[in-house]
Amino acid sequence: MSNRAALVTGGSSGIGLAIARVLAQEGFALTLTARRPEKLAAAAAGIRELGAEVIDVPGDVRSEDNIRAIVAAHRGRYGRLDVLVNNVGVGIAGPIDDIQTKHVDLQFAVNLRSMILFYREAMPMLRAAGEAGGALVVNTSSFAGHVGTAGLSVYSATKHGMVGFTQAMNEELREARIRSCVLCPSYVDTALSDYIKDEIPATEMITVDDIAGSVRYLLHLSPYCVINELVFRRPADIAL
Repeated sequence: MSNRAALVTGGSSGIGLAIARVLAQEGFALTLTARRPEKLAAAAAGIRELGAEVIDVPGDVRSEDNIRAIVAAHRGRYGRLDVLVNNVGVGIAGPIDDIQTKHVDLQFAVNLRSMILFYREAMPMLRAAGEAGGALVVNTSSFAGHVGTAGLSVYSATKHGMVGFTQAMNEELREARIRSCVLCPSYVDTALSDYIKDEIPATEMITVDDIAGSVRYLLHLSPYCVINELVFRRPADIAL
């Protein structure tokens, strides 16, 4: 059994799955969680082929009880948590005139509220890892959390919230040796960007491996180096 363990939300595809692969390659045992059980099980099976120990725990992170159950399952299997990846997210585009309250609530619950609750529920294990040498939390935000984006106003608000919360956690938890970093990528070639691929071809988007590679870098920083935020931009975004 590995002597390090990580939990990745939204781990069945896209950025989350790419990060999970990097963590597996780095020798971590893993808990993957996502909403759809069959897709999650397939992703976990693929990670096991890399030689990693993996459990998959499906759950809708809008539910506080589900979040507690996911963390409890991880604790029961591994007893420790060295890296937490808050990657799960949802975006619903549209003008302010047409925003539906249920879509506001969904984006805040999945993108922002779940991250906060995962921190809280995982804190005893993260503090123990900090005492043993250091813990890392990676939060997947967006370029829309760095620069407000027309048509994605609610999504931008939740992603800005993730940036601010990450900064606050680094201030609050520095003595506990728990470091946090928020990732803010522009358009990444995932299903979340399908809505704009008629305008921006997938070949001109950031890759999931670009993002996952940054996590490998974060894992190998010296203990007293803290990076609050990493912003990933395409050449076409540089003027922003």
